[in-house]
Amino acid sequence: MYKITDGNTACADVAYLFSEIASIYPITPSSPMATTVDVLSHTDKTNLFNDKVKVVEMQSEAGAAGTMHGALLAGSLATTFTASQGLLLMIPNMYKIAGECLPAVIHVAARTIATHALSIFGDHSDVYATRATGFCMLASTNVEDANYLGAVAHLSAIKGSLPFLHFFDGFRTSHEVDKINEIEDKDLLKLVDYDKVNEFKERMLNVNSNVQKGMAENEDIYFQSVEARNSLYNEMPDIVNNYMQEINKLTGKDYKPFNYYGAKDATNVVVAMGSVCDTAKLVVSDLMGKGLKVGLIEVHLYRPFSVKYLLEVLPKTTKKIAVLDRTKEAGSMGEPLYLDICSALKNKDIKIVGGRYGLSSKNTTPAQIYSVYKMLAKELKDNFTIGIEDDVTNLSLPIYDYHLDIGAKGIKIFGFGSDGMVSTSKDIMKIVGEGTDNFVQSYNQYDSKKSGGVTICNLRISDKKINAPFYVTDPDIVVVTKEEYLFKFDMIDDIKEKGIFVINTIKGVDELNGYLPNKVKKIINDRHVRLYTIDAEKIATKVGIKGKISKIMEVIILNFINFPNVLEVVNHSIEKQFSTKGDEVINANKKAILEAMDNLVEVKTKLDVVEEKVNIKRNIFDEINARRGDELKVSDLMPFKDGTFPCGLAKNEKRKTSNMVPKWVSENCIQCGQCAIVCPHAVIRPIVSSDKNNGVPMIGKPEYNFEIVVSEADCTG
Repeated sequence: MYKITDGNTACADVAYLFSEIASIYPITPSSPMATTVDVLSHTDKTNLFNDKVKVVEMQSEAGAAGTMHGALLAGSLATTFTASQGLLLMIPNMYKIAGECLPAVIHVAARTIATHALSIFGDHSDVYATRATGFCMLASTNVEDANYLGAVAHLSAIKGSLPFLHFFDGFRTSHEVDKINEIEDKDLLKLVDYDKVNEFKERMLNVNSNVQKGMAENEDIYFQSVEARNSLYNEMPDIVNNYMQEINKLTGKDYKPFNYYGAKDATNVVVAMGSVCDTAKLVVSDLMGKGLKVGLIEVHLYRPFSVKYLLEVLPKTTKKIAVLDRTKEAGSMGEPLYLDICSALKNKDIKIVGGRYGLSSKNTTPAQIYSVYKMLAKELKDNFTIGIEDDVTNLSLPIYDYHLDIGAKGIKIFGFGSDGMVSTSKDIMKIVGEGTDNFVQSYNQYDSKKSGGVTICNLRISDKKINAPFYVTDPDIVVVTKEEYLFKFDMIDDIKEKGIFVINTIKGVDELNGYLPNKVKKIINDRHVRLYTIDAEKIATKVGIKGKISKIMEVIILNFINFPNVLEVVNHSIEKQFSTKGDEVINANKKAILEAMDNLVEVKTKLDVVEEKVNIKRNIFDEINARRGDELKVSDLMPFKDGTFPCGLAKNEKRKTSNMVPKWVSENCIQCGQCAIVCPHAVIRPIVSSDKNNGVPMIGKPEYNFEIVVSEADCTG
């Protein structure tokens, strides 16, 4: 049965089925997994053992790991969900859980470890940090894998009496929305080895077990005890492979511990794991079509690392290998996966180089992967990087002008944190995915500023499965909800010829020609872009839902992709989404979408482009605020390599995103200062001074004047 879901939910749905206890503590971007399991535990949904999962929220990730450890020792199948520093806090318990051969499963939305700076975004630095704990490690590439391989992790943990860490890329997979075919509960139930479940429960601590655990051992026997567990790890690759074959029968997939994709006689092969593998597959398909002998090895079972299963898929014709790691281990001879591949193939006549990509969710494009294959075809470069320009240590590969048409309609929505456009993008995907035979994919770029920051929704629609884990680069439709963005960010640089551009603006058609930046007008003219305007704010205010423009924009976007019965479908969506908000909110949104189409205006006149000379000196903070940080070189960041930045940077960041700002009415003011307290962006500022020309006499101290000033440039509405 097809379902529209994201990676976190796809994983949590299957984790719920195999768990008796879930100990949780929230951390971005894994929190939705814990939330989903918690919500399911308060419904009629039961796990595979016909019971509800007991969910326990702890005071920290360390507490969650300790609770999971205790639950396992008491004979309960337990799981948890985490990422980044949260996973590091679990490491002490992970060593114990693995040493005691307990079938725990930790699901990780892999995220950057904070070093010189905090990052909420994704790479593999956290999961690599746990590879010595003894946990088996299983990697998912996409949303569908998160569901299917999540089941493999639980089944294998039970069967093999060892714990698993199942991971996928934070944000890139955890928050990506896709159309997947979920396995039915009854089919998963048949795969559980209940003899192993009973064996696990019988050897755990209970009043009748007559055993104790956690003893101290001296040098005479500790070493032997560690080696005694070798057979469990030796058997695990076969156990995982067997369960993968069972999942393959149910889904039509072709999972293996290592999957190969490419030419049977490939000479140049890339090895990687995580979402980048789907990008690499697209490039491999394209290059094979041009007659090149290239391939990709997609790593699923990272621990225990199986040389047998690696050699089963590696083409015997392979001459060169490039290993891609999504982490940086400073001071090492190479990153973890690279070192494993070197060790596994040490007796083969194959030249192996390693490189890094995608740290902290850096967008990894087909062009970057193409550069790796170009390097393999020419002169090898070890310890390379892709996706950045390293002009200091000169490790980066050149990026070529390489484009792929993946056969999908692309939509980009530039929104404003908390304006509802992220929810709208998910709703559009759900409507299209469930209402048609089309496949959908959406990925939302979040700003770490969260509420008030920029959000970019990348949507794709196609008649075939979409596995393209990179930003939309050639959109058919671009929607901008804040007109001020047009002066700050590059919005339509990559829009397609005859694409559709929709601006939410208070400007009329006549004003727009004089308002739009020349760069934007030139692109519209040169590519024959169809320009539309809508004053969604005015409509929302008129119907009584001021600032809530998401459904207005939703009906417009669905109309542009020619979805049938748009008003009827969105009305139904409104009733479902706002069912707890009351009839007033539901009816107001219904009125808003009725007015949306009537107030959508097409700008048919050619825009006037005035040539202008621009010579603005910009610093790195200007570039970052303009969302052009990807263009900065390594040398630009050298002064800040240890995470030290100057103070007072807020002065460089005046967002000017609000159409309306507060106004101080001095005669009504009681000088309590509460307006300043509740303003989240320090826009409303009380000032006391001896200047009698401004403000009003201060209550209690009339020798001073009191005034509320408003920083309009900082206001986000």
